[in-house]
Amino acid sequence: MRQIPVDTSTAMVMVAQSPAPKIANRQTGEVATDRETGATLMTIDVMFVMDGNAEILNLTVPETGISGELAMGTPVALTGVVARPWENEFNGQKRHGISFRAVAVTSLTAPQAA
Repeated sequence: MRQIPVDTSTAMVMVAQSPAPKIANRQTGEVATDRETGATLMTIDVMFVMDGNAEILNLTVPETGISGELAMGTPVALTGVVARPWENEFNGQKRHGISFRAVAVTSLTAPQAA
């Protein structure tokens, strides 16, 4: 499958929706796992702002790649982001789009002292 690296170095990125388990099968509730590592996959929506334009991206990230408190509005750093074009056919209708995956999402806010 073709992967396109995404340069996030000049973008401002913050959490739009906190991480949640990625569902592989909506009928059974089965949670998706990484085929290579077996890690649980999570989805997280981030606001990606670059050159005055903002987009909400839905990223898939292994649970092991999520670090820090990722509440709404938290500035984050993204590591290893790739875009993957996809296409499928369901009930005779073709659909296509781009999915985004990251190796890690890291909070840029300092942990608060207890």
